[in-house]
Amino acid sequence: QVQLMESGGGSVQAGGSLRLSCAASGYIESIVYMAWFRQFPGQEREGVAVMRRGGTIRYASSVKGRFTVSQDNAKTTLSVLTLQMSALQAEDTAMYYCAAQDARGSVSLVHTEYKYWGQGTQVAVSS
Repeated sequence: QVQLMESGGGSVQAGGSLRLSCAASGYIESIVYMAWFRQFPGQEREGVAVMRRGGTIRYASSVKGRFTVSQDNAKTTLSVLTLQMSALQAEDTAMYYCAAQDARGSVSLVHTEYKYWGQGTQVAVSS
């Protein structure tokens, strides 16, 4: 089992930046993919960015060039994933979730392909 804990959400004005972090615990050696999703009220979770252990990264087109994911390079496992968000817009206001999957996953931005989820952290961007 893997547990995920997000941190770093909050409120910011449009054009500002926020940094989210996700820390995994438990059987972290099994994690091959870690991702960030977000959910707007009344909608399904949408993928923001995913990283594969070893460094392959994929971004949603809506955040490419504004958001950056990175891992804690001091660790040999993929267990800490950071989402640096810049040039935030009101449309980025959502609940942000961290997700993880083992080797049965892929570099996917589809929420149904992830087994492990954090509780989420709220991001609010005011215009």
